[in-house]
Amino acid sequence: MKKQLIFLLITVIIGLAGCSGEGNGKTTLKEASDPENNRIVAATVAVTEIMDALKLDLIGIPTSYKDLPKRYDGVTEVGNPMSPDMEQIMSLKPKEVMSVTTLKYDLESVFDDAGIDTRYVNLQSIENMHKEIIDLGKAYDRKAEAEKIVQTFEEKVAEINKKIQGKKPPRVLILMGVPGSYLVATDRSYIGDLVEISGGVNVFSGEKVEYLASNTEYLQQANPDIILRAAHGMPDEVVKMFDKEFKENDIWKHFDAVKNGRVYDLEELLFGTTANLAAPQALDALFGMLYPEENKSNEIEKGVHGE
Repeated sequence: MKKQLIFLLITVIIGLAGCSGEGNGKTTLKEASDPENNRIVAATVAVTEIMDALKLDLIGIPTSYKDLPKRYDGVTEVGNPMSPDMEQIMSLKPKEVMSVTTLKYDLESVFDDAGIDTRYVNLQSIENMHKEIIDLGKAYDRKAEAEKIVQTFEEKVAEINKKIQGKKPPRVLILMGVPGSYLVATDRSYIGDLVEISGGVNVFSGEKVEYLASNTEYLQQANPDIILRAAHGMPDEVVKMFDKEFKENDIWKHFDAVKNGRVYDLEELLFGTTANLAAPQALDALFGMLYPEENKSNEIEKGVHGE
């Protein structure tokens, strides 16, 4: 029963965020040079943003409360990433629909039955996302754009690595919340990947899964230096849920992270459940949380030099 509950929560988290998948497109470079030949539907927000960065037009985009790239103003919406409007998609006569690997189990049979060629983009880590972007660049004659996206992130990682060199890494607990419940994110999750790149150590490393059920007594034994709270689905409600949990459950006051005021809420637009193009900004934000003393020293240095 516990495993079923965890699986259900993971599905809800991923679905609400609208991200993820593995590439299997067959578009040729000749077709890619002609926008009318592409006829692509992007079924998730993260995929839509990647296609915009690659300067590719779409004939269908997901329905989302998030602001989508202006390039796609007026483009037909095809519904929620978890349950796309198949009638609408079929009416567009797409050559390819792009979803994500984490939704493949739920959507594969639906698209297969409709005879729609679907590409499931793998966004479960930064490394996977970069591989997918390079593959898409090759498939759609956008190699230069793809390489630029990856290079920008690699430059940010090099900058972070330089900053954390010789520093003691803080131990981090990541809580992933949806309305009414939350899970623990391991180092195999996307945010766990970001924490590691930012110079932190996930207190739940070496696990085989992305998320674990939460047990506060067990979490306290891990005694993290920092607690990160990620709110998804309805972020404002989830933050209130976290605040209530931390206030009413006395065990939290015994965590060093709580005692020292090292509990941070992650901005949903920066910290999705799967990799996305906001990763460089997310790394900057994380670094400020993991190494606040570095930010203070930078502020002092700027003051001394009058900057």
